[in-house]
Amino acid sequence: MVKVGMTRRLEPMDRIKELSDASVPFNFDVHAIHFSNDAVGVEAEMHRRLADRRVNRVNLRREFFYATPSEVRDLLADVAGDLLKYADAAEAFEYHQSINAAHSPSGQQDRSDETVYAST
Repeated sequence: MVKVGMTRRLEPMDRIKELSDASVPFNFDVHAIHFSNDAVGVEAEMHRRLADRRVNRVNLRREFFYATPSEVRDLLADVAGDLLKYADAAEAFEYHQSINAAHSPSGQQDRSDETVYAST
């Protein structure tokens, strides 16, 4: 699942930090960043192309879609051109810590095994 959104902030990561507040279980990972003079148009076209994959079909302000980062990368490249930044792999630090904690005998994170890789 991915969130496709835009910000007018000079530092996009400030918006990502806001989105990663108490209303979501884990911090967001950023997979793609693209700067555009028509960010509203690019976002609208991305949402249009992903409409059949929308998670919440009632509240269209919820910009979550069933898609992979690479699918979104390809769509964004088609809609807007080059990406400033792209990362296929998710850091998912807190998620991996939670998986480790769930699998350790005491329910606490096993510090001897730093990362467990799992599909989300």
